Amino acid sequence: MDVLFERDGHAGRIILNRPSALNSLTHGMLRSIRETLDGWAADPEVATVVLTGAGERGLCAGADIRAMHDDAKRGGAGYRRFFRDEYRLNELISRYPKPYVAVMDGITMGGGVGLSAHAGVRVVTGRTTVAMPETRIGLVPDVGGSRLLALAPGELGTHLALTAASMTAGDALHCGFADHFVPAAALPAFTAELATRTPAEALAAHAADAPAGELAGQREWIDACYAADRVEEIVERLLDCGVPEAKEAAEQIAAKSPTMLKVTLAALRRARTLATLAETLDQEYRISCAALAHHDLVEGIRAQVVDKDRDPKWRPATLAEVTEAEVAGFFTAPVDGDLGLG
Repeated sequence: MDVLFERDGHAGRIILNRPSALNSLTHGMLRSIRETLDGWAADPEVATVVLTGAGERGLCAGADIRAMHDDAKRGGAGYRRFFRDEYRLNELISRYPKPYVAVMDGITMGGGVGLSAHAGVRVVTGRTTVAMPETRIGLVPDVGGSRLLALAPGELGTHLALTAASMTAGDALHCGFADHFVPAAALPAFTAELATRTPAEALAAHAADAPAGELAGQREWIDACYAADRVEEIVERLLDCGVPEAKEAAEQIAAKSPTMLKVTLAALRRARTLATLAETLDQEYRISCAALAHHDLVEGIRAQVVDKDRDPKWRPATLAEVTEAEVAGFFTAPVDGDLGLG
């Protein structure tokens, strides 16, 4: 089974169970999780839901992007349905009526963030790495990630989105992707105690101060450079500011799809004006459906995962060639209709 469901005392446990694929998500997994959460919401014997991932590497690396690549080449109908069910599940998690504890141990990326970072109780460890790496493959941060990034302190979210950089546990706490730090050595005891104790009680016994992240100390140059309204100007500021980390960020951005960089920046700026996660997910659904029909998604996954040549041929190839009209097209209603959450 790709996802396991267990009853343990008063805890309902969801265990993502594709460790050889870093627990990447299939459509069937999403449907099973939704059905189970709906049932547990009405079950008086389930007091707490606990999400974990099987294996030693992490909670979840996101969607199965090889399958996404193949579906997009066939027209993308399968992944439009995937996104519809995924984003609706993300929204349910954000308002789940019982404590939902997400254990973000190890790698937690993309769709894994969607299953965890909207939870009521979000736990990271010293092994945690959190990322929204979508711009690496010609996509845009989704699963509500654009809202989390938009609401991060200053322009940290813009930096993370455009570069696809990773966060440590301390960074994730600082940027609003997590709430509590539990040392990895204490994790087995913490999760076991959720069968008989409330999350607050278990956290009181096992939570600790997280090691400091790096991003908070880089706010000065990040805020100054990423406050620009155009990706071209952001890159210019990064190259001109004289900070080695800024130059490195500019180089990381230069490797990404020019179209998706501009759409990402527009999505984050718009997300700051949206009142709810549901509205943001509606916007992301439009963008993701449009991305499925765009050359750069198939090409980005090809270069990263299929052929692994790390040499994508983006169309258009430069930021200057991407027009405002092309960017605006990503925010129009998809062929299958809107998500309808907002």
